[in-house]
Amino acid sequence: MTDAIREAQDRGERLREEIRSFYDHILPDDLKTRSRRHQVLGKSDYVRWMRLLHEQGWAIGHWPMEWGGQAWTLLERFAFEDQFARLGCPWIIPFGVKYVGPVIYTFGSSAQKSRFLPGIATTAEFWAQGYSEPGAGSDLAALRTEAIRKGDHYVVNGQKVWTTYAQWADWMFCLAKTTRDGPSQKSISFLLVDMRSPGVTVKPIATMDGYHHVNEVWLENVLVPIDNLVGEEGAGWTYAKFLLKNERTAGAIVGVVWHALERLKELARQSGSASVRLEGRIGELDLRLMALEEAAYQAVESMMRGTEHGAEASLIKLRGTELYQHIAEATIDTLGLAGVAYDTAALHAGGLPPLGPDDAGGIIKDHLYNRAATIFGGASEIQRNIVAKTVLGL
Repeated sequence: MTDAIREAQDRGERLREEIRSFYDHILPDDLKTRSRRHQVLGKSDYVRWMRLLHEQGWAIGHWPMEWGGQAWTLLERFAFEDQFARLGCPWIIPFGVKYVGPVIYTFGSSAQKSRFLPGIATTAEFWAQGYSEPGAGSDLAALRTEAIRKGDHYVVNGQKVWTTYAQWADWMFCLAKTTRDGPSQKSISFLLVDMRSPGVTVKPIATMDGYHHVNEVWLENVLVPIDNLVGEEGAGWTYAKFLLKNERTAGAIVGVVWHALERLKELARQSGSASVRLEGRIGELDLRLMALEEAAYQAVESMMRGTEHGAEASLIKLRGTELYQHIAEATIDTLGLAGVAYDTAALHAGGLPPLGPDDAGGIIKDHLYNRAATIFGGASEIQRNIVAKTVLGL
């Protein structure tokens, strides 16, 4: 182990201690309770949560110091995501601070950095991600949304789909084709779209859990100023790959899986009738989590050394999401009848499920929604292809 990695580990452990103290003494009880129960949070809840993180210097801790960050190492970023997930805290909304912010400070103009980065850091402006389209989910090169230049604007037409929290968004970063000629990867540009622009229509998509998380976004003759093009025209594919590398850091996946497995163990103990079969099932899941944790730490350390082979993030995303789904299935089985009685009204503030422990409804909600976890962020089939190509050379 190098001195740099050892020092980063020590800093990561100190950050974990600070997060545990924040959870115990600063995080408001209502957010803590509702998150523990996996209840539904609204935009105001998430904005309050992100601003609390910003007040601690954590929301953009991974940003360079030049832009108000702390220049965290990859191990500190891992510790940050992992510890909050283990505590069962709200989702750290990534679209601004983790996704578009780094793209803007890396590739954007001086005017874009001054205009957008302060609002991203404080969540004064809420962002959505305009990537996936019908027929272009994991295969982003197949997208069909067009942005045709006309004077000092692009005229944007197309449709985005599965756009998380677009109903709350002030802005959307969007991939669109700015030319109809040449290879797909050379025709895509990265645009910043004001969601209040005429021609932007957001339509909700119902998910199995009964809530409004994702949307269709229709773009009909939307005028986007040329000044809202990030970087070079036709270089959007490069920026998209840069963003996806940030998206697939491992901490949140490992932490969420750990938290879910600990809850399953607790439910099994509380039931007082854990069968040998359930004990064996939990034991297998525990071993898989240990393997996932080890793979994640090795991946982060290899990235810090510059020795990664490029498939680490795909392997962790693949194994982590599948393991989470298997834990969720075991938890629903352990809940028994309480795993069948699902009342969406009980998931709002103050509501309790009709049967079982106070978090039973939230457990069912997360189970239903995260059936899509092996699809969003890059489907498992795509992740397997990446591993096969990068590691096995197939």
